[in-house]
Amino acid sequence: MNFEFTAEQRQFRDLVHDFVAREVKSRARETDETGEFNWPAVKKMGPLGLLGLEVPEEYGGAAVDGVSAAMAIEELGWGCGSTALAISAHNGLALGPIVKFGTEEQKRQWLPRLASGEGKLACLGLTEPGAGSDLQGGVRTAAVKEGDSWIVDGNKMWLTNASISEVMVVLCRTDRAGGSRSLSQVIVPTDTPGITIGPPEKKMGLKGSPTHAVTFEEVRVPLENLLGEEGRGLQQTLATLDNGRIGIGALAVGLAQAAYEEAVKYAKQRETFGQPIAHHQAIQWMLADAATEIQAARWMVYWAAWLKGLSRPFTKEAAMAKLFATEVSERVCRNAIQVHGGYGYSREFPVERMYRDTRLMTIGEGTSEIQRLVIARHILEL
Repeated sequence: MNFEFTAEQRQFRDLVHDFVAREVKSRARETDETGEFNWPAVKKMGPLGLLGLEVPEEYGGAAVDGVSAAMAIEELGWGCGSTALAISAHNGLALGPIVKFGTEEQKRQWLPRLASGEGKLACLGLTEPGAGSDLQGGVRTAAVKEGDSWIVDGNKMWLTNASISEVMVVLCRTDRAGGSRSLSQVIVPTDTPGITIGPPEKKMGLKGSPTHAVTFEEVRVPLENLLGEEGRGLQQTLATLDNGRIGIGALAVGLAQAAYEEAVKYAKQRETFGQPIAHHQAIQWMLADAATEIQAARWMVYWAAWLKGLSRPFTKEAAMAKLFATEVSERVCRNAIQVHGGYGYSREFPVERMYRDTRLMTIGEGTSEIQRLVIARHILEL
């Protein structure tokens, strides 16, 4: 990999950073405390390309490279975990499979609105009450052919963006026989009769990113809403998660960077025993570890994104980046609170919010334990 960024990449990152500082980071505390999604900022993201990062230009997207997309999500994470999660899920988990597996008609129907900000966002429906990591065996939501339609029945959980989306990509069981070809992805508009979106989940963090349970009761959509090949839903979902893991890794790096900056600033200002705490070795070592690990995590994320951009295998690298970056972020945010002492436990200081927000990162889109299984299977060729 050439570690020298192009002028276009640097300009894009600077553009996104300035926008996030102005429109996202400045409202992060309010977003967390009210639980209200930051629509004012998101509505301004379309012209910047943030709502269609890797969507081809012919469909209204920005068509940026994989590293630039990771940079954008990192900057959003630096500004506000809630807003970043919503935009990352919209781009990687929902638009990603439409771009990669959708028909020309599906792309032209959905991508221009979703990438421009003209419409709402999009989301992916995977998890169910009995299906988290075990998608192949646990998915019970069924899509049955009836005439010229799919009839969808079932329950999904933890849908990021469900209430602020106009379309869902839903993983459904289309073959009761089971096996690796029993699942398919179906595009379901959220205003279709029979869909019930539950109230927002009461979460530890990321309170400005709405998460919901969704029920499907005889939801009828056209057969043409099948996304990709029937029976290939599991494989398409795993490919989508590879992409999404780069996004979560980038988001975690952004959160860690923000917490680290707060810790450095506080260490220079706070005095104990007659001098700033930045002069104490215990504080210096925490900050040195944070700076080192953040840099390593950032380059792991960029490496996976670079491989993806070259259309080379990146499943292992995405799992490694997601595993390392999210666990680094949790350590950095935890230690940022430690640097602040008692004040870090107060909501008056942003590190408290950042720690709550980053706690999801080692869980969502494959837990750390699942990432280790993915990595092990690749290095052992199992």
